[in-house]
Amino acid sequence: MSKKEHIIHLFEGIKIPVDIYYENRKNIRASIGKKSAILRLPHFLPPSEKKKHWQWFENFLKKNKNFLAEKFQEKKYNSGDKIQTFLKKYILEIEHTNTKSHFGNLNNGIIHLKINTTQETFQEAIKTLLSRIIAADHQALIERKVKELNYLYFKVPIGEVNLKYTTSRWGSCSSKGNINLSTKLLFAPEDVINYVIIHELAHRKEMNHSPRFWKLVATAMPDYKEKEMWLKVNGKYCDF
Repeated sequence: MSKKEHIIHLFEGIKIPVDIYYENRKNIRASIGKKSAILRLPHFLPPSEKKKHWQWFENFLKKNKNFLAEKFQEKKYNSGDKIQTFLKKYILEIEHTNTKSHFGNLNNGIIHLKINTTQETFQEAIKTLLSRIIAADHQALIERKVKELNYLYFKVPIGEVNLKYTTSRWGSCSSKGNINLSTKLLFAPEDVINYVIIHELAHRKEMNHSPRFWKLVATAMPDYKEKEMWLKVNGKYCDF
C-alpha cells in the first residue's frame, strides 16, 4: 500500500507541483509526469535518510531544469502582449481594478481585461479569461470545421461542439455525440487541429482505439501519425 503527499516546491524560482509516494520499495525513483514531478520513496524513512533522498531529488530537478521551466513556469501577462492562435492575432490590454471579480471583453482584436492585481492568483485569472474569450471568438469557426470534416469523412450524428480548457486531453467524444476540444489546441497548426477533430469524429463509429478505429482515422487522414508526433513534441508550447 502506498501513501501519497502533494506539495508545491519552489525550485530556483519555479513553482513545481511534486507528488511524493511512500511505497513498499528499497530504492528511490524520480520522474516528471504530465502534471507534476514525482518522487517515490520507501515507507518509514528516518529523517536523516529522507533529507539525503531529498537532496538527491533536488539534483534530479537541477538536471531537468530547462524542461521543468518550460513545463511548470507560470506565464506572466502584461499590457501590450501579442497572442497568436493558428488563425487570429490579439493584443492584450490589462486595466488594474480594485473589484473582487475579474472581467474581460474582445473588440477589434484587442482583448481588454479588468484585473485585480492585488490577488495572488491574478495571473491565473488572466489565463482563464483569455481561454474563455479566445474560445468564444473561435467557436463558430471550429463548429464549421467539425461539420465539414464530418460531412467529408464520417456522416455521423453529432451533438454539441465545445471548446474548453483542459490539461490532460486534446479532445474527447461523449456517448451523446458531443465533441469536446481543448482551447490549447487553438495554438496548433490547422492540420493538427483537423487531426484531433477527425480522431474524435472517428469515435462516433468506434468508441475505442481498436484497429477498426485507426483505419477510420487513416482513411480520413493518411498522415495522421505526423500530427500525433507534432503534438507529442510541441504540445507543451500550446497553452495560454
